[in-house]
Amino acid sequence: MSGLQVLCSGLPLRPLPENRGRWAGVPHAPVRTPSFSPAEEQLALKNALRYFPPDAQERLAPEFAEELRLYGHIYMYRFCPNIEMKAYPIDQYPCRTKAAAAIMHMIMNNLDPAVAQFPQELVTYGGNGQVLNNWAQFWLVMSYLSQMTEEQTLVMYSGHPLGLFPSSPDAPRLVITNGMVIPNYSSRPMYEKLFGLGVTMYGQMTAGSYCYIGPQGIVHGTVLTLLNAGRRYLGVEDLTGKVFVTSGLGGMSGAQAKAAVIVGCIGVIAEVDKAALMKRHKQGWLMEVTDSLDHCIQRIREARKKKEVLSLGYHGNVVTLWERLVHELQTTGELLVDLGSDQTSCHNPFNGGYYPVQLGFLEAQSLLASNPVTFKDLVQESLRRQVSAINRLAQENFFFWDYGNAFLLEAQRAGADVEKKGANKTEFRYPSYVQHIMGDIFSQGFGPFRWVCTSGDPQDLAVTDQLATSVLEEAITSGVNSSVKLQYMDNIRWIREAAKHQLVVGSQARILYSDQKGRVAIAVAINHAIAQGKIKAPVVLSRDHHDVSGTDSPFRETSNIYDGSAFCADMAVQNFVGDAFRGATWVALHNGGGVGWGEVINGGFGLVLNGTKEAEQKAKAMLGWDVSNGVARRCWSGNRKAYEIIRQTMQENKGLVVTLPHEVADERLLQKALRP
Repeated sequence: MSGLQVLCSGLPLRPLPENRGRWAGVPHAPVRTPSFSPAEEQLALKNALRYFPPDAQERLAPEFAEELRLYGHIYMYRFCPNIEMKAYPIDQYPCRTKAAAAIMHMIMNNLDPAVAQFPQELVTYGGNGQVLNNWAQFWLVMSYLSQMTEEQTLVMYSGHPLGLFPSSPDAPRLVITNGMVIPNYSSRPMYEKLFGLGVTMYGQMTAGSYCYIGPQGIVHGTVLTLLNAGRRYLGVEDLTGKVFVTSGLGGMSGAQAKAAVIVGCIGVIAEVDKAALMKRHKQGWLMEVTDSLDHCIQRIREARKKKEVLSLGYHGNVVTLWERLVHELQTTGELLVDLGSDQTSCHNPFNGGYYPVQLGFLEAQSLLASNPVTFKDLVQESLRRQVSAINRLAQENFFFWDYGNAFLLEAQRAGADVEKKGANKTEFRYPSYVQHIMGDIFSQGFGPFRWVCTSGDPQDLAVTDQLATSVLEEAITSGVNSSVKLQYMDNIRWIREAAKHQLVVGSQARILYSDQKGRVAIAVAINHAIAQGKIKAPVVLSRDHHDVSGTDSPFRETSNIYDGSAFCADMAVQNFVGDAFRGATWVALHNGGGVGWGEVINGGFGLVLNGTKEAEQKAKAMLGWDVSNGVARRCWSGNRKAYEIIRQTMQENKGLVVTLPHEVADERLLQKALRP
């Protein structure tokens, strides 16, 4: 049998595969700290062993117990497949339906070492964004998918494949839920325990929904964010000579270096993990690296003077960089930074997502495993120092924003000075990038739409790039308002730059920000091209959960919702359900993602285009709902742009009927009515 046939044949039990342990030379997840009682340790071991027959349990029990002691979780390293993990062309997967093969293609891409942050721990990005809980689940999922017919649906409970259940050809082939913990128990300590027990997991956004496309996705978002930050804060279209300082080069954050180059600015990115920094340098995403703060400051000055395009990786803690920039300001009067943010995994600050400035990387990892309480204290002190330096720089012509990673939220909890006087709970001294930069984009229905060419052929991707560009150009020619035109033009520029900068890592995928009309038109054009043989294999449509309708997150995606519903999750749940019965091939609903466990509910989908009329009908129905849901919600929160989009969409689509809200004409009416 071929490697993929073996992979789809079920758990390898007789004989058991060789235990090759942890790989050397690849990054590994930080040690988890579930703080188990003896009874909970037994339960975790029992839960892991239930995947195996009694004759294998005696051999595996001590091995799994050792993993639990050493790493705080049972990953089942013995069962990590001895195959090159990557997205293989769809025709190579043994299957009974191409939809299942497309899902296998996507899962293996999420675990590709070139894509995944901690591949052997099944973490795609964000420090703890799991694809699955353990390797036994991977083997079972692949086996189920290879057996699946068009009248079955695979059900996934937080990484655990419950089984194939009878359904219908119009039903999703896969339904995923991750982290659906009862709200009163959705705390960080409980997450650590439940993950350690193997009964829940943090799927981030596109890790646990199998829709990650490598750092390209966040490259595009960061490109748009930087362009719009330049327009809003600096009043410029051209970022040449402007300095952007940030941190993080590990998972998604690795995109920041490439984004800086694409927009033409000077990007300086701090990273404590040398392996992550060198990975980006080797990929060509990071132009230069240094571990010298003096050299870093020297290169900033040179690049500003010469107006160079530069991505510079500083191997060190970002707090030392921010504090040095303050020192340069105070001693020379020179402000060396224009724009700033942070992309550490602050949603998970006390388990390896953020490292304290007081310790070196390895020393910090050791303390995290041995004394998590002291580690937490140092992290919070480090956050206070970082904010203090940023606050000093912000007194000058420097602008900082929160990148939706819970940085300001955790800084506030640490006691840092991030308060905004007179603000509501979701606002801080510095804005979320959604509030100031991306919020209006969501209100107009624009968000991170993406597709994957399952043939694995770059030529197919080139065809889709051309189709998408043509669709957007035709839309501009037919007439759109100025704000929509600006978004379309940014995305046409992006597609051209993306091809030039070789942004594909892993599967042959592309992302762009589009509204409902653009998404539907691109989907229809791609589906026609498949039918005509211009594209050789099915194409998977998807999006980031960080989108118009996909996420309820009061400190990020819905931070600009001001009617009191920012902490309600109806939109994301309704989106998951609505996508499922409008044609999605698979759907996912997650607790956590971006800003952290218990802070957000989000969902996503995959939709396989195969060139048929049925696929086109599904795309039109599902993509229309997938955008209109969130725009209508923003309309009812009082957003005028969303109001106009919904009003216009109703005129074009008689099946859409939304009662539009009325504004309160005179605010004094409220005061008068409530006066005692």
